[in-house]
Amino acid sequence: MKITGDQALVKRINKSLVLDSIRQHAPLSRTSVSRLTGLNKATVSNLVQELIDDQLVLESGEGQSSGGRKPLMLEFNRTAGYAAGVELTVNELTIVLTDLEGEIIARQMMPLQDHQVSTTLELMQQMMTRLLTEVPASVHGLIGMGVGVPGMVDALGNVLFAPNLGWEGVPLRVELEQLFGLPVTIDNEANAGAIGELQFGAGRHVRNLVYVSVGMGIGSGIIIDGEPYKGARGYAGETGHMSVEAYGLPCSCGSRGCWELYASELAYDHALRDPLLDSTTAYWVQQAEWDEPEAIELFRRIGEYLGIGITNLVNSFNPEVVIIGGHMRQAQPWIAPHVQTVVSQRTLPYHRQKLVIQYSELGDQSAVIGAAYAAISQFLGRVRVSV
Repeated sequence: MKITGDQALVKRINKSLVLDSIRQHAPLSRTSVSRLTGLNKATVSNLVQELIDDQLVLESGEGQSSGGRKPLMLEFNRTAGYAAGVELTVNELTIVLTDLEGEIIARQMMPLQDHQVSTTLELMQQMMTRLLTEVPASVHGLIGMGVGVPGMVDALGNVLFAPNLGWEGVPLRVELEQLFGLPVTIDNEANAGAIGELQFGAGRHVRNLVYVSVGMGIGSGIIIDGEPYKGARGYAGETGHMSVEAYGLPCSCGSRGCWELYASELAYDHALRDPLLDSTTAYWVQQAEWDEPEAIELFRRIGEYLGIGITNLVNSFNPEVVIIGGHMRQAQPWIAPHVQTVVSQRTLPYHRQKLVIQYSELGDQSAVIGAAYAAISQFLGRVRVSV
C-alpha cells in the first residue's frame, strides 16, 4: 500500500507527541502516555517501540499496578546524543556541549579579537575541535549545533543586521554547516535565551513571558502561549532599539535615543571618567560592593531605564513573567529595586496584576542552553518514521 505524505506527517507528529510526553513527564507507562496524548494504546505501543529502537526511550523497570500485571516504565534517554550550543556576543564566544536535556557537559569561552566574520569562524572552529574531544560515546553522537547571535536573523539562518558586530547579510547557517558538516540552527540570542529559560529556567511553569537579555546591547525574546513570537518576518524582539529618549544619543543602528544606550553595558561608556579603565559589569559590580557612590548611582540610572523599557513591553504584551538575563543580571542587588519601582509606577494596573519580574535562573548560560535546545528540538523533530 502506498503511504501518502499526509499519513507519514501525521505519524511523525504523533511520534513527536509521544516522545515529548515521555521527556517531560517520565517515568511513564504506555497507558499514561496514551492518556496524556489522547492517542489510542495500540498507536502508542507501536510508536514507543520505534523510539526504543532509536534508543531515545528506555524501559526503566516496573511501575505500580492497580491490579494485574505491573506496567513497564518509560524514560527519555538523555545521553542518546549531544548538542553544541553557541552564543556570540560583542566581546566573547561561548560554546557548550549538552546532553539531550540541556545539561552542560563541557564549556569553553574565548574573547573575540575582532568582529571579522572570517576570524570569528576560525575561532569557532578551533573551539569546536577541542570540544569534540569531550563528546561522550553515544548512539547518535553530536546531533547538531545551535547558535545565538546579537542581531536580526531570518528563517534561513542569515544574519541580516547585527549593528554591534558590524555584520550585515552574513549567511551564517550555510557557512557553519559547510564548516562542521552538522545541522545548524541560527537565532537571535535573546530568542535563544527565552527558550532556555522557558524549558529549563525561570519560565518553566508559564506560557507567556518576555526575556530581556542585557549585555553589550539589549534584545528581547517573547514567548506567547508557549511559543516564540517572531513577528511577520521573524525580526521581533529588537527592543534595544526602541526609543526611550526622543532626541537622545545617536545609536549604531542609525537612530537616536535607543533603550540599550541607557540600560545596557553601553551606558558604562558614558559614566567612565578614565577611558582606559576596564568598563565591564564585573568592574562596576565590584565598585558597588565597595559602596562607591558613582557605581551605586550608575546602577540606579540603569535600573530606572530598564524599568522604562520593561514597562513598554509589559503594556504591549501582558506577560506573566519578565526575566532579566545577560551580564547585567550580576548587578541585580543594585538595579532590582529601581526596575521594580518604575514598573510598578508606570505599567497599567491590569497589566501589573500578578506580574513577576525575575532574574535568569540559568545565569549567563540562558542563550547557549537555549541554542543547544534548538538543535535538540530539530533533531528530535526529524526522528525517523517507519511506515
